[in-house]
Amino acid sequence: MFNSTFSHLPALEPGSVWLVGAGPGDPGLLTLLAAKGLAEADVIVHDALVNEDCLRLAHPGAELEYVGKRGGKPSAKQRDISLRLVELARAGKRVLRLKGGDPFVFGRGGEEALMLVEHNIPFRIVPGITAGIGGLAYAGIPVTHREVNHTVTFLTGHDSSGIVPDRIDWEAIGKGSPVIVMYMAMKHIAQISANLIASGRSPSEPVAFVCNAATGAQQVLETTLGQATEAVTASGLEPPAVVVVGEVVRLRASLDWLGALAGRRLQPDPFRQSGQVLA
Repeated sequence: MFNSTFSHLPALEPGSVWLVGAGPGDPGLLTLLAAKGLAEADVIVHDALVNEDCLRLAHPGAELEYVGKRGGKPSAKQRDISLRLVELARAGKRVLRLKGGDPFVFGRGGEEALMLVEHNIPFRIVPGITAGIGGLAYAGIPVTHREVNHTVTFLTGHDSSGIVPDRIDWEAIGKGSPVIVMYMAMKHIAQISANLIASGRSPSEPVAFVCNAATGAQQVLETTLGQATEAVTASGLEPPAVVVVGEVVRLRASLDWLGALAGRRLQPDPFRQSGQVLA
C-alpha cells in the first residue's frame, strides 16, 4: 500500500469512485492523492491518453479496464463508461477512474460525476495538471507571460460530433485573446486557422503543436498561423497534440528546458532583447 508517510491523506473506500487526473504524461506529475488512489484501487478504469508508467503504480492485484476514446476509432460510449463506474462501485470495489490531464478540462469528468450522483455513489474529484498548461510547460512555452498576455483562452477543436464547434465565437476569441490553447484541434487546423485569420489574427503569428506532451515521445512543431496546415501535413505528426497560438511561442527559444538538457543552447529573452512589450 501507499507509504505510511502519507497515511493522513484520504483513503479510497470500498463502494466509492475517485475521478482522477493523470496529468499530461510524465508520471512524476501525478499528485500524491492520485498516486495513493492508484495504490489502493481494486479497479482502475483508464483512458487512452494515460501513460502506462502511471498504471505501474497500481497494486499487483488491481484490475485494469481500458475505455479509451480516440477519434475515428471504435471506442466505448460515454454513457456505458459512466454506468460501468456505477456497477463496479455497487459491487463494493474501490474504483479509480483515471483520465489524462484533468478530469474537468475537456475530460467528461463532469458527466461521469453526474451519473454517480444520480445513483448515489460516493465520489471524490482528484484534479490533474491539464495538458494545455503542463504539456506546454514541457515544451518550454508558458501560457501566460507578463510581457505578452494577461488573458488566455482554452478551447476544444471539435465537439461530440467530431467537427469544429459552431458555438465558438471565433471573431471574439481572435480579437480578444492574445494566447489561445486548443485541445483536439490538429485534425481541423485548416478551418481553425482560417477562422482566426478571418477574425484579424496575423498569418505570421507563431503557432506550436506539442504532440505526446510530457512523454518520451514528445515532439514540437513551431510554425505560423498562415503556414500551420502545410507544416503539419509535411511533418507527418499525429495527435494527440496541444496547439497554442500567440507570441508566447517565441519564448520556446529561451525556455526549452528539455532541449537544454539534451544540449540545446537557449537564447536570451526575445522580448527584453528587442525592447518589445506586447501586453
